[in-house]
Amino acid sequence: MAASRPRQNTLPDSLTFTELGVPDLLNRQLAAAGVERPFPIQAATLPDALAGRDVLGRGRTGSGKTYAFVLAVLTRLTATATSRRPKRPRALILAPTRELATQIDSVMAPLAQALSLRTMAIFGGVAARPQIAGLQAGVDVLVACPGRLTDHVEAGHAHLDAVEITVLDEADHMADLGFLPSVRRLLERTPRGGQRLLFSATLDSGVDVLVRRFLTKPVVHSVDSTLSPVTAMTHHVLHVHAEDRFAVLVELTATPSRTVVFTRTKRGAKTLTRRLAAAGVSAVELHGNLAQGARTRNLRAFAAGEAHTLVATDIAARGIHIDDVALVVHADPPVEHKAYLHRSGRTARAGADGTVVTLMTDAQVAEVRALTRKAGITATTSRLRPGDALLHTIAPGERRFVPQPVAASGDSRQETRPAHGGRGQRGGRGQHGGKPTPSTSTRSAPTRSGAAAFSTRARPGARRGGR
Repeated sequence: MAASRPRQNTLPDSLTFTELGVPDLLNRQLAAAGVERPFPIQAATLPDALAGRDVLGRGRTGSGKTYAFVLAVLTRLTATATSRRPKRPRALILAPTRELATQIDSVMAPLAQALSLRTMAIFGGVAARPQIAGLQAGVDVLVACPGRLTDHVEAGHAHLDAVEITVLDEADHMADLGFLPSVRRLLERTPRGGQRLLFSATLDSGVDVLVRRFLTKPVVHSVDSTLSPVTAMTHHVLHVHAEDRFAVLVELTATPSRTVVFTRTKRGAKTLTRRLAAAGVSAVELHGNLAQGARTRNLRAFAAGEAHTLVATDIAARGIHIDDVALVVHADPPVEHKAYLHRSGRTARAGADGTVVTLMTDAQVAEVRALTRKAGITATTSRLRPGDALLHTIAPGERRFVPQPVAASGDSRQETRPAHGGRGQRGGRGQHGGKPTPSTSTRSAPTRSGAAAFSTRARPGARRGGR
């Protein structure tokens, strides 16, 4: 059925979670985690979600959507007398990537434990047997990637006929990754009268089909304009010679602050991480050719501050939240403006400030100008060389370098079997899973003559933005 008109958020800014209907037990857990006031998307959607209505929530990346649906799901489950049963979850949260599924479960698990509810995350790239055992033991909330959940359902390890609440997170990203057929088949196995919550930045890419097919008179809440740029971000375009790109990138990433660097391809992320590590930058990689264990270790090292730079493909552009990312660098300008906004959204989250830098060569001027225009952002463009004082203004702090061993080429082997957060993704055995050595020494950044220009442009016929 058609969605109702978007509701304007007229709730007072001083509203508390208690006033929104969140139980005291959950409020105490939120306070212990430092979450004291609801963000606009939470204040807007929680009253309708807690009332049992279908909800369509639209908000920019970093707007707080995870707590919006997690609090609704847990509160609703505690209000029913249904008990968990083997293989039959009571609530289902679908997420497009393994990292996002893991993050949702980590946010939800302590809250659920306080309510004596059991949660579990399942995705590809790891052994299926522990997941099968967990499903057999019974879970209240299942967080899953579509591909691996489809495998379990088809094998009879999971049944969705007892699902009371279904959540689709980052629905537009699931559409972009080609998961909509799997999502539709999974939703068709859930009870028709169940509550459904869908959160998405946009309603394109076929998401509107899901809304019409599976949501019943959904209440629509939009917080910020669709894919709106964040005003707390400062955007820079650095016009550099191709041979200067790597040296400039080293100067930007050698600071103590957290930095996320995006490349277009998996091979580019791997190569760039190795070169940064060889130059003394504490860097780890994140892309689809890494085995899940390596992906988890690298994210953990970055979140813990053991590595200050994360080099990633667009696998990290959506949903993944790491506190205090000060700088996002587009080493390769993305193909489209939506990717620019999602990548950039890894900084300036939850009201914090952040800086976004795009490296642009002479050959990319027209491409980058079109990209920023479509993204609706105003960027300061500066032509510079390595050693320019502006680099210290953009990325302040003492440059720290420590020599690190470069992993042997045999440490990253691509598997031939699918290892999917959804179907069709290729997995791999990863490197750089260990903890980087804390930096203690300093030296000057490599000059143009000391570092060859890197190139992470997609090869002809290669899949762009590989996961």
